[in-house]
Amino acid sequence: MDKLFFILGTFFAFLAVALGAFGAHTLQGTFAAGMAEVYETGVRYQFYHALGLFAVAFAISRWKGTPTALAGWLFIVGILLFSGSLYVLSITGIRWIGAITPLGGLAFLAGWVVLAWTVLRAF
Repeated sequence: MDKLFFILGTFFAFLAVALGAFGAHTLQGTFAAGMAEVYETGVRYQFYHALGLFAVAFAISRWKGTPTALAGWLFIVGILLFSGSLYVLSITGIRWIGAITPLGGLAFLAGWVVLAWTVLRAF
């Protein structure tokens, strides 16, 4: 399981860099007012949580038998909902998609709580 989250971390980090470059070089100038910042927020949080997946991979390898994988899945759900909704919102201007963003934020928060809780339980 640790290898899975490490690979997913590298995938989401790679994708964040690629999407960031795409936004900066290809989409720049096509965003409506304020939407470039929304897109950048999606990229930034995706990258943060790609790094979080590395922490999950480490924790799984270090403390076997803990439910740490749940934190990883929550980070993935958060990336898809939070960052994904911000990408769609910023590119298409579809405002209602922004209602999904807080659900991704909650998944991020829950992932960090689960990660901390499982590591604290290991001591």
